[in-house]
Amino acid sequence: MKPAWDQLGSEFEASTSVIIGDADCTVETELCSDQGVSGYPTIKYYTGETGSEGESYSGGRDFDSLKKFTEDTLEVQCDIKEPEGCDEKEQKYITKMSEKDGAALTKELARLEGMKAGKMKAAQKAFLFQRIAILQQMAPGAKEEL
Repeated sequence: MKPAWDQLGSEFEASTSVIIGDADCTVETELCSDQGVSGYPTIKYYTGETGSEGESYSGGRDFDSLKKFTEDTLEVQCDIKEPEGCDEKEQKYITKMSEKDGAALTKELARLEGMKAGKMKAAQKAFLFQRIAILQQMAPGAKEEL
């Protein structure tokens, strides 16, 4: 399971809403005891709904299952239909890009997609992924569904 967990951490390293971490309960005994962890490996997740106790994850332990759960349940993404849930930087980007036509949006999306593999600081990478998510919602075809 460790390789899948490490891959999940890499997948969400630029996320602004998800942090993937781990603790070695043979070393961090007090932490694990405080969190009610008694069997290994145990996966817990924490959201506003779960509170500080967290919730035990009981889904698949392969990368695809972990990723799907994280995307569907934990990752908070900016929704252009409800921009008040977006941070200030995202709102400014939405305003700027809503003035563009479909061809310009498609071109910008392709440019940003090409930058994903490049080296950059975590904050820059996070904003790159935020912009991609926004443009994917605004791209021709998606706009008609809104």
